[in-house]
Amino acid sequence: MGPVLAGVLQLLALIGALALAYIPLGTYMAKVYSSDKHWRVEKWTYRAIGANPDTEMTWTAYLRGVLAFSAVGVLFLYLLQRLQGILPGSLGFDSVNPAQSFNTAVSFVTNTNWQSYYGEQTMGHVVQTAGLAVQNFVSAAVGIAVAVALVRGFARSRTGELGNFWADLVRGTIRILVPGAAIAAIVLVACGVIQNFSGIHEVGQFMGGTQQWNGGAVASQEAIKEFGTNGGGYFNANSAHPFENPTPFTNLFEIFLLLVIPFALTRTFGVMVGSVKQGYAILATMATIWVGFVALMMWTEFAHHGPALQLAGGAMEGKEVRFGVGSSSIFAVSTTLTSTGAVDSFHSSFTGLGGGITVLGMQLGEIAPGGTGSGLYGMLIMAVIAVFIAGLMVGRTPEYLGKKIGTREIKLAACYILITPALVLVLAAISMALPTPPHSMLNSGAHGFSEVLYAFTSAANNNGSAFAGLNANTDWYNTMLGVAMLLGRFLPMVFVLALAGSLAEQRPVPETAGTLRTNKPLFVGLLVGAILIITGLTYFPALALGPLAEGLAS
Repeated sequence: MGPVLAGVLQLLALIGALALAYIPLGTYMAKVYSSDKHWRVEKWTYRAIGANPDTEMTWTAYLRGVLAFSAVGVLFLYLLQRLQGILPGSLGFDSVNPAQSFNTAVSFVTNTNWQSYYGEQTMGHVVQTAGLAVQNFVSAAVGIAVAVALVRGFARSRTGELGNFWADLVRGTIRILVPGAAIAAIVLVACGVIQNFSGIHEVGQFMGGTQQWNGGAVASQEAIKEFGTNGGGYFNANSAHPFENPTPFTNLFEIFLLLVIPFALTRTFGVMVGSVKQGYAILATMATIWVGFVALMMWTEFAHHGPALQLAGGAMEGKEVRFGVGSSSIFAVSTTLTSTGAVDSFHSSFTGLGGGITVLGMQLGEIAPGGTGSGLYGMLIMAVIAVFIAGLMVGRTPEYLGKKIGTREIKLAACYILITPALVLVLAAISMALPTPPHSMLNSGAHGFSEVLYAFTSAANNNGSAFAGLNANTDWYNTMLGVAMLLGRFLPMVFVLALAGSLAEQRPVPETAGTLRTNKPLFVGLLVGAILIITGLTYFPALALGPLAEGLAS
């Protein structure tokens, strides 16, 4: 079997597995967030945090809950790292320095999971499990909660109430993420991923010497890392490390985990708004972009230019021989089109155009299918923009799901799509203009600029992957990337929840003969086109200086 056919068959198997999980998982999540009953463990949790889960919240109250909970998470994780040197189970590691502690705390709370450190040489068991792993669960639950609040904004009318943040947070964690990650962890352990709390020990004989490795609760963290679209690895090599991802099967299983919730949430959306066809339209949009990007990536990485690539069967530099070009291409596209950021290959070693595809995938806004929750609410914002464009074309007041898209709604949507590009381009430009930050670049020229552009694109879009040629463990990058992650996560949430509140207050508008059918292929095409055109107009100059220049020169 040739490598191209193997890659295509893996893609088809992945699509089949996602299709099987789509309806049951999506319907189950809709029931979770629509139920008025509380599990006993949930009641204990509400009592412990002093929350009344039956109290409805306006969008401002919901936002205060999101910000307050996240602020406490940042503070707790920061202190945990700063105190690591005196904690049990630290494996002898010192406390993490202030700039890196800030960067890491912000990274995991914002579901970015950017890592400017070597995991196996920096973090002990307590920080990994009580700090990083906990945030892998709750940061994902926060994203789903905000998406559900926006869905309620479309589904409800003549009310300013969007549900209860604390109830949505707890239910998402206990009913969805914990059981899903537990099942995934068992599968990973059965397939060879390690799960222990052993200390540092010497293993094997290598070139006349030994190598030191520490163990850890890797399988459980790997499971939620992918299932919650987090991405932070226990080891520096991330999902290319055999302790995290030992076989081709685990590789494909991890890709499935990072895609299954974002895709299934479109079913949740359709059920909650009372029209599964609307969910299918959003799913079709996400799937079209994802499959298109996978096909482009495979084409660029399998293209045979020169005898070395012909003998290797593709651009094998930076790729694991266990997985090959096809599987690595699927993983790279999936992890950058979601907010996962996990890697099973070295993105900086992809071909120039292949590296550009990973950057462009993040610049779309992490919406195809995007992160847990953030992908859905990002795509719904783009749907609002597409409906507005269609309304301008035919001279009609735009409507989506029975709600008018007026001046207030389109301003909020516009602010949402502008904030992240502004962060990426401004901070990347400043980093290139100042005398010291460019010293962190491993390469010069177009590829060096791509390293910086990739870093800020990844941070502001809460992805977390990197070209890795950039030394980001400096005070400048730890601080500025931390700022990008904070603003890139929570400023868009402000506009999403404000839009949800505005929509929930409206009276539903009945459909007429002139209403745009947003559950038809025509709208899917319009939405895909709007996403690609808006992203292209925003980022093309920067891409032309980096990945495109490198790709055309090779």
